[in-house]
Amino acid sequence: MDNNNISHSHCRIAVDAMGGDYAPDNAVLGAMQAYVQSRDFDLLLVGRKEAIYNVATLNNLSVNDDMIVHTDEVIEMGDSPTGSLKKKPNSSIVVGAKLVKEGKADGFVSAGNTGAMSVSSVFNIGRIKGVARPTLTAPFPNEKEGYTFISDVGAFVDSKPSHLLGYAILSSIFIEEIYGIKNPKIGLLNVGEEKGKGYPLTLETSELLGNSGLNYIGYIEGKDIFKGTADLVVCDGFIGNILLKFAESIVPFLKTKIKHYASGGFFKKIKAGIAAGPLRESLKNTNYELQGGLPLLGLNGISIIGHGSSTPLAIKNMVLRAKEMHEKNLIKKIEESFTRYSLPKIN
Repeated sequence: MDNNNISHSHCRIAVDAMGGDYAPDNAVLGAMQAYVQSRDFDLLLVGRKEAIYNVATLNNLSVNDDMIVHTDEVIEMGDSPTGSLKKKPNSSIVVGAKLVKEGKADGFVSAGNTGAMSVSSVFNIGRIKGVARPTLTAPFPNEKEGYTFISDVGAFVDSKPSHLLGYAILSSIFIEEIYGIKNPKIGLLNVGEEKGKGYPLTLETSELLGNSGLNYIGYIEGKDIFKGTADLVVCDGFIGNILLKFAESIVPFLKTKIKHYASGGFFKKIKAGIAAGPLRESLKNTNYELQGGLPLLGLNGISIIGHGSSTPLAIKNMVLRAKEMHEKNLIKKIEESFTRYSLPKIN
């Protein structure tokens, strides 16, 4: 396929057709669901042409050569993130990110190897000027029927205070523009609310946030996340990723407990059945599929990373989120807004 022939009349979203535990099936099905639902963007499926066509044929999908960017290689889930980029330069993750860098796509989404996707996005798409570290920002449901956002949730596991300040700035712009939360309240995750508590990273970050011009409300504890005390909670990626994985385990845990309870006899089964409907409805916004994936904020283009186990619904919503970010000109807004805040020199 000659990528120079790609139509530029619409937003162009590239999808890693080979990314995820159930690729190419879920990736192709989800991408096509988004395309059929919207139709006002150009879809590029990046991966092995034969595999993509096999999925399309089995599911009666209208896919043509103009929608496929053929790649020979696949970065597997167990591959080294950095090493695989050098060893597999013609992989879907590398080629997809380069499409964004070259202006042939406006966004790239993948449910493939998270580390490789992060590294490829940083090196191939590049960072916005002034951004030292991109960040992954995740929505956690809260008691107020909205979301508390956590940043960073694992883009990088080691961070300096200046990096955490950058995460706060990037994430606050994102949730203002995409979720409509104006002047979001920002809290710093700590072991207590009192000044002087914590270790050097939190103490120094708190000082930077307090002088940044952001709506910083101080330290918050883990118990405040689901309460919705802050709109955005900042922490380093090591802690954030543990929080994310723990939060994702809560609903499956509840389902298992209810199932075990229901197995205790006829009347317990009836009571569990009565409770199941309201519980399912009340936990609706905990479903990661509705969010799709997480944007890697701070890049010169749109990059969205999804679960390896992403369903077609999750992939569809990843694609639609990338499209929304493009339509709202989010990258340009981040670029323009980033300089408003007081950033120390990054070492």
